[in-house]
Amino acid sequence: MTKITLLDGGMGRELERSGAPFRQPEWSALALIEAPETVARVHESYIRAGAQVITTNSYALVPFHIGEDRFRSDGARLADLAGRMARQAVGQRRDVRIAGSLPPVFGSYQPELFRADLAQDYLSVLVGGLAPHVDLWLAETQSSLEEARAAALAAAPTGKPLWISFTLRDDVDPRDMPEPQLRSGQTVVEATLLAQALGAEAMLFNCSRPEVMGAALAAARAVAPDLPLGVYANAFDESQDEDGAANETVSTIRADLDPPHYCGWAKGWAAQGASIIGGCCGIGTEHIHHLADHLAQSPDDQPASA
Repeated sequence: MTKITLLDGGMGRELERSGAPFRQPEWSALALIEAPETVARVHESYIRAGAQVITTNSYALVPFHIGEDRFRSDGARLADLAGRMARQAVGQRRDVRIAGSLPPVFGSYQPELFRADLAQDYLSVLVGGLAPHVDLWLAETQSSLEEARAAALAAAPTGKPLWISFTLRDDVDPRDMPEPQLRSGQTVVEATLLAQALGAEAMLFNCSRPEVMGAALAAARAVAPDLPLGVYANAFDESQDEDGAANETVSTIRADLDPPHYCGWAKGWAAQGASIIGGCCGIGTEHIHHLADHLAQSPDDQPASA
C-alpha cells in the first residue's frame, strides 16, 4: 500500500460554516481582509483533523475576486498575511507543510480568459507575498497548459518544490470521452508531459467531480509511471462547466459525498496509485478526519500484533 500524504479540504465553505465574513465577489478573501484569525482557525482545524499539507488562503487574492484596485494596493500585503496565518497555524510542528496556493489568476474554469501578457504581473504579487512562509507551491485548478506554464514560471525563482493540479472536464460521462481532458479541451496526457517538462514534483487533479478522477489518474500513470499523483475532488452538485465559473456563485453540494462515501472514492484513487489525497470545494474537516482514520495509514504504520 502506498503511503498517503493527506491534504486539507476546501477553505471557503469552512470559513462560511464557521461564521467568518463571507460573500461574493470576495469569497474566501473577505475573511482574510476582515477577520484573518478565522483563517488561522480553519487551518488549525484541518491540522487537528489530520492534514499533513495545508494550503494558504490565497486562492481568491486575484482581481477576479477582490478587484483590480484592491489587488494593486493591497495584494502583496494580503498574500503575506495569508502565508503568515498558515504559518501561525502550523507553529513549531515539523509534520505539517504549507503549500502556497497559486490560482488561475483570470478566474477559475475560464481558460479562454488567460492573458500571457498579464499573468506574471499578477502571479508575481502572490509569489512575493507568500514565498517567505511556504514550503512548496501548489498551482491549483489549472484549466489549461498555458495557466500551468505561467504558474511554474512565476514560482521558479524561489527554488521551492512545485506541485501542479489540473481541473478536469466533468460535464460528460468519462466513458463517453475518447480520453480525459482539462477544462480547456487539452488532454491529461499533454498535461502530464508538461508537468514533467516543468520539473513538477507532483501532479494532481482537483475541483472536479469524483467520477472523472480515476480515468485521469490512469492516463497520467500510463505516460509518467514515476511521477507522484494526487486527487482532491469537489462536492458540487452540478458540473461547473454547466454552473458557471468556480466560486462565481455559491453552488449546491451533493448529498451523497458524506465522509464515508468520499473516503470510498479516495480508497479507489489510492488503489490507482494516488499518493496525495485531500478535498476541494465542499469537502470539509470531517471528511479529512475520516480520511486520516481510514486511508492515511500504510502497513508500516499499523500497530504490531500482540
